[in-house]
Amino acid sequence: MPLRPQIVPTLMPLGDRAILVRFADRLDLDANAAAITFARALESTRLPGIVEIAPNLVSVLIRYDPERIGYRALVGEIGLIERPDGDVTSSRIQTIAISYGGQDGPDIEVVAAQLGLDVPAFIAAHGAEPLRVLSVGFAPGFVYCGLHDEVMLVSRRETVRQTVPPGSVLFAARQTAIAATSIPTGWPVIGRTRFVNFDPASNPPARIRAGDRVAFEQAP
Repeated sequence: MPLRPQIVPTLMPLGDRAILVRFADRLDLDANAAAITFARALESTRLPGIVEIAPNLVSVLIRYDPERIGYRALVGEIGLIERPDGDVTSSRIQTIAISYGGQDGPDIEVVAAQLGLDVPAFIAAHGAEPLRVLSVGFAPGFVYCGLHDEVMLVSRRETVRQTVPPGSVLFAARQTAIAATSIPTGWPVIGRTRFVNFDPASNPPARIRAGDRVAFEQAP
């Protein structure tokens, strides 16, 4: 999917050591693609003074050392970054097996009912096509995948679970998220997977990254 040329980022200074490069005020696939391609292009430039490049759903946080590169110089370098046109989605597909429902997915019946589906139909719709990994973050190895079809829209829960275990599969806002560590969440929990996207002993610690593709299937 080609990037829309009219997507021009907004640069927001965050103190004297960080800049937020924001491509939209809300999530869509074009803005997400712009953030991913910008982050990759910036990584490849290896600018001195850059401490961290952290892409999010529609933005990229850049942390820098002001003693090595100043704000104005960094803004100038950002303006020179060339982002290639084309689809950012990897051709590689990571298949993730999910144990849906039961104790692993206590909210699946409520989610299916909100969509006017029974549980088997929801499971089929959930795995209907591979999705892009939109972002990796929020917690170590936490993965946002999307976007599902427009009819697959449900809201978050009204209450927050204090903790869900690693591998919990969450579903809301046309996205599927996968927790790699124990976290609190207000997202409905529809299942659990043995796939864990975080190994602190590895470099990089995450097995998949933004722009990769994932396919969901029901675990045997």
